[in-house]
Amino acid sequence: MGCSQSPEGSVTAFQISGGDVQVLQVMIKPQEKLTVKPGTMCYMSGNIQMDNNYLPENDRGVWQWIFGKSISITVFFNPGSDDGYVGIAAPFPGKILPMDLANFGGELLCQADAFLCSVNDVSVASTVDQRPRNIETGAEMILKQKLRGQGMAFLVGGGSVTQKILAPREVIAVDAACIVAMTTTINFQLKNPNQLRRAVFGGGNQLTASLTGPGVVFIQSLPFHQLSQRIASRSVAAPSLRDNPKFFIQIVMFFFVAYVMIVSSIILADV
Repeated sequence: MGCSQSPEGSVTAFQISGGDVQVLQVMIKPQEKLTVKPGTMCYMSGNIQMDNNYLPENDRGVWQWIFGKSISITVFFNPGSDDGYVGIAAPFPGKILPMDLANFGGELLCQADAFLCSVNDVSVASTVDQRPRNIETGAEMILKQKLRGQGMAFLVGGGSVTQKILAPREVIAVDAACIVAMTTTINFQLKNPNQLRRAVFGGGNQLTASLTGPGVVFIQSLPFHQLSQRIASRSVAAPSLRDNPKFFIQIVMFFFVAYVMIVSSIILADV
């Protein structure tokens, strides 16, 4: 059983159990609330009330809802006088990370798939402008969510998770998809790959980010989208050209070589 104490003196008790697919149990005191990612509740005590709330920042999120993205958040509230609890399951194999935002200056940037739940004074906001005014790709465009407050938040990272504490001007290169979360004090620069070289010689859609300290970054070994791609690659369905542009180029080169050979044989036959 773990616990975290906020600057206001309130203590959040929690327990993380399991190995590859973990379960988080959070104790909710009277009049406290727990904000949870939809669809992750596993169990709860009988004195807890559950409700789905519309996120204010999704005022322009109708198209996201049409295409299957949730624009709501699940809230658990304890209206009684006795403590309650909620059990939350990680949505994919990985590690659940307890984050006391007071230890990170009250702000964290995180991947959209990373947020699991938060207690009381934590707000979850999208960092992606629904009406983008520029094409600059930065940390907020890649990580997509920002947590603010002085409360407790829980994130989940795929596979194993490593914490790196960067000193001032210390630089580390990371696969951008492997960043679970990082403090806003870190300078983020995306290294643009050679698109043509990647299409011909492969290499997937890996984007490398250069991170410069000071700050803290949490790195996962198996991002969720990589896990889903590996599962999909084992299916019987043929890969699409969009996912494998090298296949399209190989087909074009094959027909080009065949055309050259046919034309050459006709010319030699005439001679």
